[in-house]
Amino acid sequence: MTSTETTGSGNVERTLELLWGTGERPSRGPKPGLTLGRIVTAAVALADAEGLEAVSMRRLSTELGTGTMSLYRYVPGKAELLDLMLNHVRGETDSTPRDPDAGWRTTVEEMARAMLTLYRRHPWLLSVNQARPVLGPNAMGGMEEMLSGIKGMGLSDPELISVRIMVEGYVSGAARTHVHAVEVERKSGMTDREFWQVQEPYLTKAMNSGVYPVMASLSEDAFGPEFDHFEFGLQRLLDGLEVLVARRTEG
Repeated sequence: MTSTETTGSGNVERTLELLWGTGERPSRGPKPGLTLGRIVTAAVALADAEGLEAVSMRRLSTELGTGTMSLYRYVPGKAELLDLMLNHVRGETDSTPRDPDAGWRTTVEEMARAMLTLYRRHPWLLSVNQARPVLGPNAMGGMEEMLSGIKGMGLSDPELISVRIMVEGYVSGAARTHVHAVEVERKSGMTDREFWQVQEPYLTKAMNSGVYPVMASLSEDAFGPEFDHFEFGLQRLLDGLEVLVARRTEG
């Protein structure tokens, strides 16, 4: 999925003012009941339903039943709105207090699963280039919570940040595979089962040819949907970190 939007591409200073609540409220002309929070919520809902490309100031004004110029009194444009949308969805976390004694492995597990849920709930996140994120309260809060949970690993500060980068890279890859599968089924009108049924006669002939002995020897459930590839990969990633932590502890 190619990137269609880039974070931090608008007026960064104005975006930060809006994210941290230091920007002035509109002094005149806004439609009663219209707020920055309502605008951002509507933009996220629109992106969830139709993709990020559907989000425009004109379309949002229609959804909110107001004039386009009224929106500009709250947010400069779509570039700044995108950064506000990202901060908004990053606040969608479990409100259950985290156990401070749970350990770093549990922290990383929970972080990875929460990321996967977020990507599946908001597939448009995968089409955003976040190389230069504009950090708001929710992004900072999530980072603070994660770092406090893995500080006990005994790694250097750059290595702790690398743990975050590594896990996010793994999760986004898994999420992209899932989102692509859902997207192709929707666009083609053909289920995954129907797609493979078309190929079955050809694959059966290939397996019986003797040219692919290893593949022919695989069990029937080798490519089945029952196996949780995400969880398997996540646990192996954590196992690797476990070895590093033990090595540092011994050292």
